[in-house]
Amino acid sequence: MADARDYSDLEIHTTTADSLTDGERAAIYSLFDVSYRQANRAYLEKSLARLQSIAIATRDGAPAGFAVGTMRVLDLPRLPQQAVLMAGICCIGPQFRRRRLFSELERRAIAASGVLASGRVLSCGRMAHPASFRLMTANPSHVPKPGVTPTQWQQDVGNAIAEAYGVHGFDPRTFVCIGAGQPIGYPIMDVDVTPGEWEVFREVDRDRGDSLLGMAWMPEPPDGW
Repeated sequence: MADARDYSDLEIHTTTADSLTDGERAAIYSLFDVSYRQANRAYLEKSLARLQSIAIATRDGAPAGFAVGTMRVLDLPRLPQQAVLMAGICCIGPQFRRRRLFSELERRAIAASGVLASGRVLSCGRMAHPASFRLMTANPSHVPKPGVTPTQWQQDVGNAIAEAYGVHGFDPRTFVCIGAGQPIGYPIMDVDVTPGEWEVFREVDRDRGDSLLGMAWMPEPPDGW
């Protein structure tokens, strides 16, 4: 197996949701199906349409992984014309995991959006599992935090980001993106997660299709955050 961060055995290309071929769409579906139990393809299609930019990895024609995401410039509360990185669904085939392919594909999908950010960037994503949130929690500016109610400003920004994602509903005190009443899917993951990491997911109802919105600033938050 290739070393982590060595992707020379893979073919990686970017495209958009409205340019997907039948073969590419089938590859994305197959990866989604092996990554989630009760994988909700209608939800996946909605996410593809909303974020558009997609990076797809294959090896010898077989699907290895895909990531959806974009960079946008949004007028946020007290933050006009703010660059926002909006990460979306990323699925990696079981034999290609633990190679940091998730980050590489997400990076390429974001770059393919064509928006070049200069200065401070707000990084966002909707999380289905604490393992997905773990990298973001390494950033001290991340929201939400266990046992800490987001400030009014953070709640206002969270509302705006949830709207940009097109979520069904949003609880600004918990940062739970409220689902449409049916599961998105249940992640098939073999990762050790501590009780503390589960704390911010306490109000997430996966049966309802909920997820957790996470946000963090790069390289540092604005004053007063």
